[in-house]
Amino acid sequence: MDNQATLEKVISLAKRRGFIFPGSEIYGGLANTYDFGPLGTELKRNLINLWWKSFVTDRSDMYGLDTSILMSPKVWEASGHTANFTNVMIDCLTCHYRTRADHLIEDKVEDIGNVEGKPLEELDQIIKDNEIECPKCGSQHWTKTRNFNQLFETQIGIITEGKNTAYLRGELAQGMFVDFKQVLDSLHPKLPFGLAQSGKAFRNEITMGKFTFRTLEFDLAEFEYFVKPADWETHFEYWKKEMYQFALSVGIPAEKLRWRSHSKEELSHYSSRTEDLEYEFPWGFKEMFGLAYRTDFDLKNHIEKSGVDLRYTDPYTQEKFIPHVIEPTFGLSRLLTIILMNAYFEDSEKNRVVMKFPNQLSPYQVAVFPLLGNKDELLNKAREVAASLRGQFRVAVDERGNIGKRYFTQDEIGTPFCITVDFDTLKDSSVTVRNRDTMTQERIAIDNLPGFLLDHLS
Repeated sequence: MDNQATLEKVISLAKRRGFIFPGSEIYGGLANTYDFGPLGTELKRNLINLWWKSFVTDRSDMYGLDTSILMSPKVWEASGHTANFTNVMIDCLTCHYRTRADHLIEDKVEDIGNVEGKPLEELDQIIKDNEIECPKCGSQHWTKTRNFNQLFETQIGIITEGKNTAYLRGELAQGMFVDFKQVLDSLHPKLPFGLAQSGKAFRNEITMGKFTFRTLEFDLAEFEYFVKPADWETHFEYWKKEMYQFALSVGIPAEKLRWRSHSKEELSHYSSRTEDLEYEFPWGFKEMFGLAYRTDFDLKNHIEKSGVDLRYTDPYTQEKFIPHVIEPTFGLSRLLTIILMNAYFEDSEKNRVVMKFPNQLSPYQVAVFPLLGNKDELLNKAREVAASLRGQFRVAVDERGNIGKRYFTQDEIGTPFCITVDFDTLKDSSVTVRNRDTMTQERIAIDNLPGFLLDHLS
């Protein structure tokens, strides 16, 4: 059994089995948008719940928030996003194809590495020197590179003359910074502590994205961890290890991971140190998670622009100071692409495809099958078995087609265990349990199923 995942195979399976659908497909689609189908929604929910449990529920130093997508535009001015949240755009003069200049160069120039953040003139020269062709029409006639702001603009107000410009959030962080004082006043947390949230973020991406790797609207999870200024390096290294361990916990092999430090010219306007945990896609190593040291940049700017004191008061010394911030960021939509690709296996001997999701992420953990003969009695018994397992496990009842086809379907959607209710079940209250990965089967008493499944799914 080999992992032979290609992007094309994963996209095909994701659509066929109800994980991820192209957005607005009946109207021809909308580039860089996707909808999560029934199984994709379950997979994503399991991933978000695992992230929340790992970094919020199981810790005593983390507090969850759910801040608004829309905030005062003054927030984005103070944070520097209206001026600096930019990518470099370039257009083909022949066919008008538009893309990010750094991505164009990295895709076309072998071993050049990361060029994000380099001056526009240098990018223009690289494109010229390497005679880079348009991937759509093959022309080498390009516009000059230019900056393009990624924030989505919208309008607030029902009367045209009275509308005000607002922005869809491009990151979750600003909501947590803006609520910092209210958390201090209501819960009185002591440093170090973090504010965490997951939710939708929006970026006006130029480059067409490889499936959910890069989309206009995406699921993000991140937290701002507030520390004493002198302690930032210790906390940076600590969260670097924790992020790596989380990647391993969702089934990503260590040999597919590496850390990469941002160059000085690549750093975001708010960061003085950033490292990316990268995953090896079929098209090379690309960012999966990001870890940034934001210093006191955000709180300091919000103090200056709002006039509100956002300093922290040490409860022992009464010293007032602006905490510094370590920010781990997890792109969950991107991580789902990675999990799908990493789980995809082809079993040539058995002529089947298996999605080897970690047990805690599988949309269903158990599927219950009734044999087709004497349908009503067996179906009712299968439903009874399924009902007894719900609450502890994610359970599906599958009564379509023959048993072989049902196994094939459950393998493709990554269900770890299948339970068959047959005529012997009606006599001895036992069922046949089949393992997804090994295809081995064993007879288990119905009363023993919860314990068996807990042992094997933990």
